[in-house]
Amino acid sequence: MNIERIIIADPQPLTALAIETLARSIAPTVPGIRHDGDDGEESLEVVHATDRFALTQLLKDGKASAVVLDYTLFDFANQEALCLLADANKDHACWLLLSEDLTADFIRYVLYQTTNVGIAFKDASLDILREAMRYVLRGERYVSQHATDILIQKAAERDNPKDDLTQTEREVLKSIALGKTTKEIAAERFSSIHTINSHRKNIFRKLGVNCAHDAMKYAFRAGLVDESEFYI
Repeated sequence: MNIERIIIADPQPLTALAIETLARSIAPTVPGIRHDGDDGEESLEVVHATDRFALTQLLKDGKASAVVLDYTLFDFANQEALCLLADANKDHACWLLLSEDLTADFIRYVLYQTTNVGIAFKDASLDILREAMRYVLRGERYVSQHATDILIQKAAERDNPKDDLTQTEREVLKSIALGKTTKEIAAERFSSIHTINSHRKNIFRKLGVNCAHDAMKYAFRAGLVDESEFYI
């Protein structure tokens, strides 16, 4: 896609001016940006949209466009509305979402539902912002490392959920995961069966599980038990 213009969809005037300045400085280095005038200088048409309606109207003409959008400041009803608009214009528009803060769930949804929407953050270094701008002016999707890190961290938290287990409860959970009976755990800890059952109920409640099998899976994910211990 040979980009003919950039649409800056950011209602903050100072930020919009900074994006325009960055885009104009990079455009001459991007292959495919059209040439205007007898001097052969590369130029880029720059237009601004301050709300969703104006942006939608601009996209209707089918001109190959790079859209730089601050989603958090724009009047989209939700992420689905954004993705529907991006998908409807995927043949002639490439997007860069440039915001200060986006959640992992939002990033995942947008990246899975679209092929032409990239993500970067306003607090990124100037080198990263230049790279992101080059991508979108080439009509390519850019996903910053920070966005990827957010997704990885969210996945890690999902696989290793935080808990508020006490040290005693973690030790009892490890014993449960190793297949020891309540009676065996009580004998090892010089406790009553009633006390161990109380620990067991508290562990299940805190982890949100209903059986020893699910508690065992958590123990493996949390690193309380490794395979060498399990098979001894």
